Amino acid sequence: MDVRGLLERGWRPTPIRDFILKVHSRCNLACDYCYMYEMADQGWRRQPRRMSRHVVDRVAQRIAEHAHTNLLPEVEIVLHGGEPLLAGAEHLRYVIETILAATGPAVRVGFSVQTNGVLLDDLFLDLFAEYGVTVGVSVDGDEEGHDRHRRRADGQGSYQAVRAGLQRLTNGYRPLFGGLLSTIELRNDPVTTYESLLEFGPPGVDFLLPHGNWDVPPPGRPPDESTPYGDWLIAIFDRWYAADADETRIRLFSEIIRLLFGRMSASEAVGLSPVAVVVVESNGEIEQVDSLKSAFDGAAGTRLHVSRDPFDTVLSLPSVAARQIGRRALAPECLACQAHEVCGGGLYPHRYRSGTGFRNPSVYCRDLLKLITHIRDVLGRDLAAVDSAVTVG
Repeated sequence: MDVRGLLERGWRPTPIRDFILKVHSRCNLACDYCYMYEMADQGWRRQPRRMSRHVVDRVAQRIAEHAHTNLLPEVEIVLHGGEPLLAGAEHLRYVIETILAATGPAVRVGFSVQTNGVLLDDLFLDLFAEYGVTVGVSVDGDEEGHDRHRRRADGQGSYQAVRAGLQRLTNGYRPLFGGLLSTIELRNDPVTTYESLLEFGPPGVDFLLPHGNWDVPPPGRPPDESTPYGDWLIAIFDRWYAADADETRIRLFSEIIRLLFGRMSASEAVGLSPVAVVVVESNGEIEQVDSLKSAFDGAAGTRLHVSRDPFDTVLSLPSVAARQIGRRALAPECLACQAHEVCGGGLYPHRYRSGTGFRNPSVYCRDLLKLITHIRDVLGRDLAAVDSAVTVG
């Protein structure tokens, strides 16, 4: 990737707007599909458990520097892990207040936390309410489906503890509820999974494809023409789309619909919008999006550190530029596909193959194409019916 050549031809990087802070590097669950602890990159073992106050201070200064240098009116901060609540309420307060003090009134800072929900209590929720921190919770469906993978280290399921945390969130702090994150498990019935999530009244649901690539395919994704993940998602789409009322927003479906109507994507999972995300590990190392850890050891690394490197430096890295230049980074097979502007090649880590790197179609290529085609056809039929009714009228 010739970044200098791109710049000479007029390309300009998109400044970072989303900062994922690994405020705690360990977890109180032992989910067997976790990209952080169970896949190729085991760098978490070298990380301090909690981001120190010194590192927090430097992160805050670097965020402020980047926002002011690039004239950003707002940035988003995700408190992440591991399990971020293991850092403790007072430490999270320090992180929030330090960033707000550094950025000042000229920059609007939005905070969110992504948690497994087990530790959610009034102490944390009062803190989040004080600063308007939105809360996303990871849950994989009903108790049976959730506890297939999301277990404690001793093998006990976590569903009941997660449900209790969600009930605290939704009963007294519902304005903070950001939505649910759910990893797809093909053995779980899709409609049952979706309807069990609806019980919590989420404002949004994000269904995630399990991380995998061409070297290490995801579970149930054989090297053939089948589309198990596409079929699973289509079952939910049809149930969601046919509902009489607007039950919730399903991010993947909403983004595909936006793209089919020619709009830009707000998700890195589909579309060709520039990815403007950076991760800061608990020791202050600056990394690319953490899901890259599923590809190979060191895939997310940059050799940059908040103590010496501004975030603008990240934008000059070839691996970051590749995720900002749209179709120019796609494989020839993708460019030849009619759906490439909607699919966008799929999530970047899912494209990896040893020998050719990331310039490949997604390992979920067939699944994504089937889902996108199905949504396009459903919308097309409905729009045609509306046009016909208007013409007759």
